[in-house]
Amino acid sequence: MTSVILWLSKIKELSLSLIFNLSPAGLVQEEYDLIVDKLLQGCLIIYPTETFYGLGGVASSVTVAQKIFELKGRESGKPLPFVASDLDMVLRLVEEPSPLFFRLVEHFWPGSLTVVLRAKDKALPETILGPNGTIAVRIPPLDWLRQIIKKIDCLLISTSANFSGQPPLSSFQEVLEIFKGKVDVIINGGETPGEKPSTIIDLTSPEPVCLREGKIPLSEIWKVLVDE
Repeated sequence: MTSVILWLSKIKELSLSLIFNLSPAGLVQEEYDLIVDKLLQGCLIIYPTETFYGLGGVASSVTVAQKIFELKGRESGKPLPFVASDLDMVLRLVEEPSPLFFRLVEHFWPGSLTVVLRAKDKALPETILGPNGTIAVRIPPLDWLRQIIKKIDCLLISTSANFSGQPPLSSFQEVLEIFKGKVDVIINGGETPGEKPSTIIDLTSPEPVCLREGKIPLSEIWKVLVDE
């Protein structure tokens, strides 16, 4: 395996994407190491999530974010969503959340709930934050993905792997046809569940606001919020 990984690491000159096939057990150590190394170098990655394929890179780099905007044809300055490895990572980066936040994440994290919170000053580059210094983040239910995020010790950008205005992709073959050679790393997770993206709840105001109803029905969200 080590010799294969070393060979893969030398094909950068060919402008090809490194492709990793995700097994039911996840990834092997050499694969984790190479993916993490690529991310820390500022490379872009496409990876399967519990909904669709995501496109990302380290959230601490303005250059990485700009490359993602350019690749997707996404409007510059449009907020990017992120995924975290665990609750501690989120709490390091955001202002003191409300009790409603803890109630929600206790029920829905890891999972398909994205929450919008106010970021701490200088927690992330200002240019990639949302309006008024906000951050949209979730903890994914995929253990191998959380391990990658933990190893880079930084939020991972998690926008949909598609061109702006086009539907998100759940098919690995479509991902390959569109993005092979355009990103540095692609993780093959086969067909993802698709259907709906994560549900987004804004917790930056006195009352929670649903910005997008997705995989988690809004009725389940409100039930948790009003349950004493």
